[in-house]
Amino acid sequence: MTVATDAWFTKYFTDNTYDEMFKPDLSVKGDWNTLLENFKQIGVEGLTQRQNDINWLLEENGVTYNVYNDPNGLNRPWNLNVVPFLLDIKEWQQIEKGLKQRADLLDKVLKDVYGERKLIKEGIVPHEVIYGHRGFLRQCDKINYKIDRHLLLYAADLARGSDGRMWVVNDRSQAPSGMGYALENRSTANRVFADVFADMNIKRLSEFFKEFNELLVEASPEKIENPNIVILTPGSHNETYFEHAYLASFLGYPLVQGNDLVVRDGHLYMKSLKGLKRVHVVLRRVDDVFTDPLELREDSHLGVAGLLDVVRRQNVAIVNPIGSGILENPGLIPFMPAICRFFLKEELHLPQIASWWCGQEKERKYVLENLSKLVIKPIDRTNREHIHFGELLSEKELEALRKEIEKKPYHFVAQEHISFSTTPNFSKGSFEPRNMVARTFTMAGKNGYNVMPGGLVRVASERDNLRVSNQRGGTSKDFWIIGNHKNEEQPSFNWNRKSAVSVSGLDDLPSLTAENLYWAGRYVGRTLVNARFLRMVLKQMNSTEASPQQAGAVKLDTLYKAVTQMSGTFPGFMEDSAKGKSALENPLEEILSVVLDRNRVGSLANTMSMFSNSYYSIRNLWSSDMWRVFENIQKIWRNLENEKDITITKLIRALNQLITRLIAFMGLIEESIMVDQGLLLYFIGLQLEQSMLTITKCRALLVIKQPGQTEYEVLESLLSSHESLNIYRYSYRSYIRIEPVISLLLMDLHYPRSLAFQLGRLQKDIGRLPHSIKSDVLMNYEKYVFEAFASLRLASSESLSKINSEDSLIREDLDSLLEKLSDLLFQTSQSISNTYFNHTYKQSQLVDQNFPL
Repeated sequence: MTVATDAWFTKYFTDNTYDEMFKPDLSVKGDWNTLLENFKQIGVEGLTQRQNDINWLLEENGVTYNVYNDPNGLNRPWNLNVVPFLLDIKEWQQIEKGLKQRADLLDKVLKDVYGERKLIKEGIVPHEVIYGHRGFLRQCDKINYKIDRHLLLYAADLARGSDGRMWVVNDRSQAPSGMGYALENRSTANRVFADVFADMNIKRLSEFFKEFNELLVEASPEKIENPNIVILTPGSHNETYFEHAYLASFLGYPLVQGNDLVVRDGHLYMKSLKGLKRVHVVLRRVDDVFTDPLELREDSHLGVAGLLDVVRRQNVAIVNPIGSGILENPGLIPFMPAICRFFLKEELHLPQIASWWCGQEKERKYVLENLSKLVIKPIDRTNREHIHFGELLSEKELEALRKEIEKKPYHFVAQEHISFSTTPNFSKGSFEPRNMVARTFTMAGKNGYNVMPGGLVRVASERDNLRVSNQRGGTSKDFWIIGNHKNEEQPSFNWNRKSAVSVSGLDDLPSLTAENLYWAGRYVGRTLVNARFLRMVLKQMNSTEASPQQAGAVKLDTLYKAVTQMSGTFPGFMEDSAKGKSALENPLEEILSVVLDRNRVGSLANTMSMFSNSYYSIRNLWSSDMWRVFENIQKIWRNLENEKDITITKLIRALNQLITRLIAFMGLIEESIMVDQGLLLYFIGLQLEQSMLTITKCRALLVIKQPGQTEYEVLESLLSSHESLNIYRYSYRSYIRIEPVISLLLMDLHYPRSLAFQLGRLQKDIGRLPHSIKSDVLMNYEKYVFEAFASLRLASSESLSKINSEDSLIREDLDSLLEKLSDLLFQTSQSISNTYFNHTYKQSQLVDQNFPL
């Protein structure tokens, strides 16, 4: 079928680049033709709608790719184009054969590099290629493992070469990323293209991930049925953190950071709330040199001190082994054919990009003579050294690069500049050709290596852009392998192990995750309480402007000072500083700062940022509904920050929306996590924060007696900000007075918003913490809360509401009690943190080692 005149392809053909969809005569290849016929039935508008559906689903699921220093924010939305990438099963089988061979070969290279080093001794690989690469870690020399294959997970980047065959462009062995994104792409595409899936024989991914789970289980050095497996992440700011959280949630394993793990007596343990729990397998997403600050990079905060020693003792399995980064060395590529003949006595099945190592005189001469036509790479890019495209360099830059190569020739490898094949991308109602690279995934199995039937395809961000990179705004595609017959495999997952039905508890909760849950509770409580208080103040500002009265002005001054006390944004409105006086002269300016200044500690914007960070750090625990509401909260806040002409009315409207979504979010948290799986920590943080802010609010508005009408209006404002005005009127049916207000907000055991109720629940919840259950004696944090609750219960609203002397305006008994309660709750927080969240233990190297940045 010829489609050069088709409306969708009128601007498609501009050069002679190899295209994945078309044959040289511009007819469409078989499987692509089936896809195109489906697309024609859907139509341009239908395809546009399905692309919108994909964008919506990815946004709803919170699929992101972190880009450092991105002006659009850290968490860039993941892009998936509506047009998939197709390969016929026959071509794929040849690629699969080559990937299995290459994984087997690299496994042998890894064993040799840290073992006998025959490749160097036999002169097959120059020693500079190995020893000149920072991925070679001498600390890993001669380490033995209990598993036959050391390279358990391998990824290869493939691109179509000039001969029409798929070539290997890069090897990824250290902590290959992309599997989770590939699975999410398939899940999203399956939902949007259910009708097309039914019409085409697309190979499923489910069996691969089932086998991957089996791989992790079988990797355990102790052959037990349910080994403890963790996924080690650098943290929520890592570029592929979404994938770490996604795989942890999908596979059901704890997502941990270095501070969650500790070495004791030659074994690796996870720090949980109940104590130390033995870890048998670590699926790592932390680069080699950062994994052990005791033996490798001592400035690393991402790894575990002593981890290499545990590996040497064969008490833990690391996937992939520490030191496997040496295989990502492009300096090995020119020698791979010889390596293959040496180890396997056969030729490489998969071609690779033509490469010349500059450490050899003949090759270096060729490179220097053809510098403007080649791509120059350092053999070691652990420091993110630049790749040089010769054709893009000026004469001056070429000369500088030439001198650099001559100075340190072993450090460089040159590669042929190939034009990647193009694949169709749907954009603005038509198809455009985009350069593509496909990442494939291979893992060790019981009988060799297994390859994912698909992978992660990335295409350039623009039509004429030759660079294919997520960091540069690239787009992804679902990768379809088209079989010969309909696939009856069900996409459901059944691990077929007891671990799939075991119920995890607090002993499975990493301490850092527990801390994030605790602070998540505190930040959401702080955000909600302060947002309500600021909303109330803004409403009072509006009403006072409409009807200015002396009592109203005094009330507002009191409320302004309370804003500073509630938020901690001193000096703010406090009168004892020159800045405070100016703030009272222009209160809206100060209020805007308290709401929107992200760099001001205590501001609502700053608290929102902390709230977002804490929740993003535990996103593997979230339900999809939680993410949707969370994203809605972020949108409301971004819209407010981007508003140019902010008025009091606009602020109130935004705070109304924010408060409503926060309440919905808090409700969803309780539906998403079991109490013994971490929700308990969230409850404790929430109750503690709400109690402390209730105390601060009451100290700011109740301790000083106001004159006449002002006192009434301050009490009414307090009840309003506490969402308690209606319940007060319904319960007391009286003029608002200080004593019943104190009774309701501080002492009523049956009112969920009262301080007494909050302290009672806090006392109950902390009693369920592991150390509290184990001990017959009260823990310090229990003592503090018990004393706070008892002190409040022993007080009376009558005595607290009194002024002790006629010449004073201070309710001294109330102030004294609230100050004591505040101190006790602060000590409670400190005690909980010291007991369960102490991550400060650090070991240091006796001798500094050189691992330059």
